[in-house]
Amino acid sequence: MKAAVAVLVVLALCSLVLSKKADLKVDVEYRPEHCDIKTKNGDEIEVHYVGKLEDGKEFDNSFSRGQPIKLILGKGHVIKGWEEGLVGMCITEKRVLTIPPELGYGARGYPPVIPENAVLIFETVLVTINGKGVGLKTDNIVQ
Repeated sequence: MKAAVAVLVVLALCSLVLSKKADLKVDVEYRPEHCDIKTKNGDEIEVHYVGKLEDGKEFDNSFSRGQPIKLILGKGHVIKGWEEGLVGMCITEKRVLTIPPELGYGARGYPPVIPENAVLIFETVLVTINGKGVGLKTDNIVQ
């Protein structure tokens, strides 16, 4: 009887570990006082970003190119961490997304830029939603 209970406890713990979903961390660093429109799946958005690894090494930066990325939320155009972390944003809102490997590039990474099982940190600023924005330019967005 004790052995059966012990086996059930071990199975329950294994189930908890296996079912634990990777947690996306979203830190809102700035949100405008007035927000009439928030992002949702299906919206075409433009986002400026800086991508870094946990050690602080920068691997991509749309600010330095002077061009935000344009994508449609919910269509799989970007990694899952972005798909989830950019929903509900206001124009000019700034978020820092800390993305676990399971919601990023996973065990394969994106050689040679992103190593396998890398946690990714993205500083993001929403520029437009469905063509509506405030005409932000790279030089007036605080990085």
